[in-house]
Amino acid sequence: MERRATIKDVAEAAGVGVATVSRVLSGGSASPQTRERVLAVAAQLDYRPSALGRNLRQRRTGGMGLLVPDLTDTFYAQLAEGVLACARSAGEPVVLGSTAGDPEQEAELIGMLLEQSVDRLIAVPSGEEDTWAPAIRAGMTVVFADRLPARPSPEEEDPAAATVSDLMLLDGIAAPPPAPLPAPGRSPEPPSLPSVLADDRAGIRTAVRYLRGLGHRRIAFLGGPGHDRRVSAFREAVGSPVDEELVVFGTGSRDSAYAAASGLFQSRPDLSAVVAGGNVLGEAAVLAARELDLRVPRDVSLVMYDDVPWAELCSPPLTVIAQPGRDMGYRAAELVLRSAGRRARSIVLPTELIVRGSCGPRR
Repeated sequence: MERRATIKDVAEAAGVGVATVSRVLSGGSASPQTRERVLAVAAQLDYRPSALGRNLRQRRTGGMGLLVPDLTDTFYAQLAEGVLACARSAGEPVVLGSTAGDPEQEAELIGMLLEQSVDRLIAVPSGEEDTWAPAIRAGMTVVFADRLPARPSPEEEDPAAATVSDLMLLDGIAAPPPAPLPAPGRSPEPPSLPSVLADDRAGIRTAVRYLRGLGHRRIAFLGGPGHDRRVSAFREAVGSPVDEELVVFGTGSRDSAYAAASGLFQSRPDLSAVVAGGNVLGEAAVLAARELDLRVPRDVSLVMYDDVPWAELCSPPLTVIAQPGRDMGYRAAELVLRSAGRRARSIVLPTELIVRGSCGPRR
């Protein structure tokens, strides 16, 4: 029997990524040439995503999907444990997938779940909002956990704006300033998509205040993919002007996290404290400090976002911003089970600063 064409087949034949095909077929942004090529290939291969959507709306098959960036990450393992516990109590099977933090792979997995008629999905997203349009239009109930899909930058939404900014810089004219940060005491824009999130703003703010109370003024932030809310909270907490050299990002892998931490320590020996935006970044900061003979907390104080088992086993034990990973997964599964056929709400869970031995007074 002839195999039915998949979204990956369309992407390969059109010479574009899976995410691009998803955007075109769902009416998202794409150049006229790309749109025409993708639609022509989809017609040639007889790819019919709308039929899948109708199938999903007409019959409920049960079961839910769970997509996370990295199954070896302790936090995501805790989140998955919560999802599985809730699903087991409801007698629901779970299809588990790892996106490796790659939007293209994420789009491919979404297409696979649609083809399998999975009608409910919990996801720690890696791609932008457009990546999720096919699933939502097909009637799938989607709840995001830990973070929300990225929104396109102004340059991506309007390429002409980026060109104008570049020309202004070449002419020696200052480019337009970025959008202002939220005023102190005000929360960032509340999530508009169904989600279960931790209160990143409160957690980061408490950590920075704690370090400030110990006398630290040059505090750095190590961030990674999906940490937009955390870095925004950090910039707000340290106040203006922000020393942007102290805000450093890795790409998500352990090697990249180590390179970011090591580069930060070597380029800014004057820093006295670091807030790591996740447990992989915290692990990298510990290893980099050890390699560079920096003593924790005598030479540098360290706070890590996420409380994972090894944090207490470090020497000294790490001060952490704890977020309830297992509870986050359980609550997300409850939402997706109860919200079939109607829009799910959003939940923000509290964080807690757990003080251990990795922070000390500024010397």
